[in-house]
Amino acid sequence: MSYQRLHQQLHFIFEIDKLKTIVRQSSLFKSDRRENDAEHSWHLAMMALVLTEHADHSIDVARVLKMVLIHDLVEIDAGDIFLFDTQKDHNNTEKEMLAAQRIFRLLPKDQATEFINLWIEFEEGETNDARFAKAIDRLHPALQNLSNNGGTWAKFEIDLATVLDKLQPIKKGSVTLWEYVENQIKKLPKDLT
Repeated sequence: MSYQRLHQQLHFIFEIDKLKTIVRQSSLFKSDRRENDAEHSWHLAMMALVLTEHADHSIDVARVLKMVLIHDLVEIDAGDIFLFDTQKDHNNTEKEMLAAQRIFRLLPKDQATEFINLWIEFEEGETNDARFAKAIDRLHPALQNLSNNGGTWAKFEIDLATVLDKLQPIKKGSVTLWEYVENQIKKLPKDLT
């Protein structure tokens, strides 16, 4: 019996363990400890399961889960860029595409193709599944910042208009989630944002 397919899959599993070492700017809820990408991905998957009913359109939850679990794997090579960084372009797609190709091609060809296509779909954000996945991806750090009295928004002196602008993908996937988070942000003391 050949274990080549299994060997490729396990090699991928070992490689993506590195996601645990990528530290993000956002802190855990009501905490000053910064989260890592693996924690972020897990929380997004749980949010997708719990908040599915708030999607504006019919979605395939399994596809959304796959997207939120794999979309940040490229940061193993490309690194995490803070959404509000004014010096770096957050849409680092060329470097991220190279990372996606390297990492996903560790898998057997059929899985590699599926994951690359899902990653591209997430990045393009045009399908109902991708719009909801992106909404959850932007909602998560917004909730973290809200739970931490402005969190990174306050730390980096990000103004309210910029925060709301960067969170627009939430509105494209769920008007309900957008209205909630927009309302909560507007309740923050003005000196925090």
